[in-house]
Amino acid sequence: MRKVILNLAVSLDGFIEGPNGEYDWCFIDQDYGMSAFMKRIDTIFLGRKSYEQLISSDKNPFPDKKKFIFSSTLINAGKNFQIISGDLKKEVEAIKNRNGKDVWLFGGAALTESMINEELVDELQLAVHPILLGCGKQLFGNLRERIQLELMDVKTYSSGLVQLMYTFDENRTNRQ
Repeated sequence: MRKVILNLAVSLDGFIEGPNGEYDWCFIDQDYGMSAFMKRIDTIFLGRKSYEQLISSDKNPFPDKKKFIFSSTLINAGKNFQIISGDLKKEVEAIKNRNGKDVWLFGGAALTESMINEELVDELQLAVHPILLGCGKQLFGNLRERIQLELMDVKTYSSGLVQLMYTFDENRTNRQ
């Protein structure tokens, strides 16, 4: 079965965007493992806001990847994008059961929280940037329960960026 992997940049204080939606604080001075990660996936999941932000900067981002937008409000999407507005759990499980490589949960925060709450995410790869934003969009603001994770790997870079890789504990939620 394919895995859904949340791979994104996060500030040291847990934000994925600054207060005005900016992400100019993300390091782009080196690869940070993205080339290897891109070979591992063939599908990308996006929320509506992430989709709109992505297409505003590039007309056909990730041309060799299948792209799904999860939205209940979006009617039309660009070429090479498919909109999913039905049952999240059912749709994601169907995609996970198809043949193919792993799936990148690109974002945004609402989709990420929904997918984690529905136990649809298999791995977390967080690129923790050595910056404190103080405010902005929090990565994990609305999880229903405490979730236990298992550390798979840690990579450190000369820039101070730390890549943390986790899998979800078999027991998943901690209901103590």
